[in-house]
Amino acid sequence: MNIGVLGGTFDPIHNGHLLVAAEVRKRLNLAKVIFVPAGQPYFKQASPVSLAKHRLEMVKLAISDKPCFALSTLEIERPGPSYAVETLAGLKDLLQADELFFILGWGSLTELPQWKEPSRIIKLCQLVVVPRPGYKLPDLKALESKIPGLSGRLILMDKPRIDVSASDIRGRVSQGLSISQLVPQAVERYIKQHELYTVKKP
Repeated sequence: MNIGVLGGTFDPIHNGHLLVAAEVRKRLNLAKVIFVPAGQPYFKQASPVSLAKHRLEMVKLAISDKPCFALSTLEIERPGPSYAVETLAGLKDLLQADELFFILGWGSLTELPQWKEPSRIIKLCQLVVVPRPGYKLPDLKALESKIPGLSGRLILMDKPRIDVSASDIRGRVSQGLSISQLVPQAVERYIKQHELYTVKKP
């Protein structure tokens, strides 16, 4: 059984995440895609991130009617910073998958040499790299020189090209603008109900 893994802060999860997961699952004929909300992403420790309970609930709402998507709380439950290598190792043991397919964008692929144990990451999974507006596909030869064997573990996708980001959505909410076309309805309702991303008045 082959399983996709899509990690992120999901602050909030949006339609772009869902479209990417659906396209990768279809293209690679995966049994399912596991969404893994980050606990405390090590690369965002200086940035404010919404409480894990809110991000977790938004993912639950977004995938509740999609049986081929599932949720993992592995990183939420693990104390300390979240590292992809530890998450992939944990999922490999837990799911007993034939192969894991770790979904990431062009920007994340560029940063891969700075991640914890990148050589071990490519042994634990295949990397499915999807395009992201505003980023360029990195120099694969340069990456290969830093992470030998990387090229043989890459699957490069040419779509979908999703021009939506969580930071843009947070900005729109703070300005009182609509996000109805950017997130599932249940997620939009949750954001309004809990007043997420709004500027609190003193």
